[in-house]
Amino acid sequence: MTPAAANPTLSLRNVVKTYVMGAAEVRALSDVSLEVAKNEYVAIMGPSGSGKSTLMNIIGCLDVPTSGSYSLEGQAVAELPEARLAEIRNRRIGFVFQTFNLIPRADILHNVELPLIYGGVPRAERRARAVRALEAVGLADRMKHRPNQLSGGQRQRVAIARALVHDPSLILADEPTGNLDTKTGDGIMEMLDSLHAGGQTIILVTHEEYIAQRARRTIRLRDGVVESDVARAAKVSLAESRMAESQPV
Repeated sequence: MTPAAANPTLSLRNVVKTYVMGAAEVRALSDVSLEVAKNEYVAIMGPSGSGKSTLMNIIGCLDVPTSGSYSLEGQAVAELPEARLAEIRNRRIGFVFQTFNLIPRADILHNVELPLIYGGVPRAERRARAVRALEAVGLADRMKHRPNQLSGGQRQRVAIARALVHDPSLILADEPTGNLDTKTGDGIMEMLDSLHAGGQTIILVTHEEYIAQRARRTIRLRDGVVESDVARAAKVSLAESRMAESQPV
């Protein structure tokens, strides 16, 4: 098990999440406790129905636990009202989704500006920050393009720029290579590696073993509980991770 961090970026204690479906009660998470330190790179894995999406939603303040506690940067967020959760989502968490979630009719500069618009950042400042974010992901020459004028890999880079634009405490990446071919997906993973090397805390949800091995720690869920939580001593290259995945068990 990974040792507890002295000042974790996030901490879950005895988290339970249940949903009522008709007359039945479904427990998606059961007594989950874990910590993630600043600048950790964590992969969350598990079969369908394991609870990984529910865990991601709670970490991302998109949902709240039925019981238990969740703290982000020392602030207890499990029982905050929706308005405060929305503020935390906007200011502290950068989301990268499998489906990109870009506005089709807006150019990519406006797409990247959106979190800053919601956060009330003045126009000149948000425009400058969005430009810097797009420059950081190599899309300085595409700022006036719309999403449908970009490749899948470029759209995912726009999503990463949008996630970075407000300098978040945490990046949550949900199957970020799921809609991409292998070569393009490798480029996205190399970009996430670079962000981690620069000090960013990243939590990645994936069903691909070779993608998970890019992280420095893998948490596996099964039936709503943490089945294993294992740290790696060193980063694994994409070639090494694919080789390891292809080895017979």
